[in-house]
Amino acid sequence: MKVTVENQSSVKKVLHIEVPPEVVTREVESAYGELKKTAKIKGFRPGKAPRAVLERIYGKDVRADVTGKLIQEGFLHALKETNLQIVGSPKVDPPELKEKSAYLFDAAVEVRPEIADIQIKGFELTKSKYAVSDDEIDLQLKMMQRNLAQQKKVETDRPVQTGDVAVIDYEGYKDGQPHEATQKTENFIVKLGEGRVVKDLDEGLVGMKPGEFKEIDVTFPDDYFSKDLAGQQIQFKVTLNEIREEILPPLDDQFAKNLNDQFESLDALKTKIRENLVGGYEKRMEQELNEQIFQKLLEQTEFEVPDTMVDSELEHILSDAERSFANNNRSLEEVGLNRTVLSEKYRPVAEKQVRRHLILSKIIDQEKLELSDAELEKGLQEMADNFRQPIATIKAFYNQDKDNLAFFKHTLLEKKALRIIIENSNIKEAASVTEK
Repeated sequence: MKVTVENQSSVKKVLHIEVPPEVVTREVESAYGELKKTAKIKGFRPGKAPRAVLERIYGKDVRADVTGKLIQEGFLHALKETNLQIVGSPKVDPPELKEKSAYLFDAAVEVRPEIADIQIKGFELTKSKYAVSDDEIDLQLKMMQRNLAQQKKVETDRPVQTGDVAVIDYEGYKDGQPHEATQKTENFIVKLGEGRVVKDLDEGLVGMKPGEFKEIDVTFPDDYFSKDLAGQQIQFKVTLNEIREEILPPLDDQFAKNLNDQFESLDALKTKIRENLVGGYEKRMEQELNEQIFQKLLEQTEFEVPDTMVDSELEHILSDAERSFANNNRSLEEVGLNRTVLSEKYRPVAEKQVRRHLILSKIIDQEKLELSDAELEKGLQEMADNFRQPIATIKAFYNQDKDNLAFFKHTLLEKKALRIIIENSNIKEAASVTEK
């Protein structure tokens, strides 16, 4: 079997593969031999049908089966002979099979890029410092307070005002006809002034009294998330059913206890909030350092990226976006998006991510990094903590899928590579930053 490699670029190759005629003949003979044993043809006993009859009835299927086998075996042989690090699947346009002749076919493939050794020491990095402010803690408390708020019907005879919760029935009309995107809805709850609805509708409700009917003209902004309403002028026919006011619980020790049994006092809750904010800032500082490192690594390393790897990374991004919308009972189309639009937007992001992974893989090999049992155990424990699951559950998951375990180990090695770079860099601390 002959194999030659045509270099179209540093990562794009074409394998020209020639299967000898004797191999082709042998496979064809073998295929018809097996077929003869099982074929049921009218007028012939099993195993007695002549070859010519088999060729006339099953010739197309036999050629297709033999072609597939020759391509598969020929490609595997080519991989062993060339030692190419193939990524993705080969692209083959199967030529016609001619018995007793050599079978020549081409397989277009992509390979992992060869990356030169990378300098990983002596980077000049800047580390931001974030200080948790009392205002941030107060803001977190107010958000929790809102989540525990109760709604109470307003019994006094007064109009609805900003800050109230309005319970309304509505239907939207376009040019005098009901609009499909604003179908009749009953007992819709909205807090005025919160920005959940369009500003025109929000403001139009102010001043209404329970039982009152009103027509409110609304102009949706051009960048409105729903493409069916963006830039549209809709007339809403609204009836105010009820006014409610939010009753916020007092921020005291009982509030903390009601929030979670682990908090014995409001001070204990504040301490936990501060710890969470500090942890978030530590992750942000780490991410900022990593971004600086990647920028410096990308500047010193130039290589071509296989389209196959970019396509795969892009698919992960799109799938994550679809899952995120699905979790909120929405779809991409409902917010005026689709896969084509997102693909164009996020392909550069996907390529950058692939470059990062390839660079880190190079550093892992270059520095001969390995993962100790203790480091793996620590990584599994952190994952268990993040998902609030017993570590035994996490281990069982990975023990069932060796590919997922290998990917997880590689992720830990990537983090280890970044830590080594940070440890060997010159880090200057920036002035303290307080988030308001």
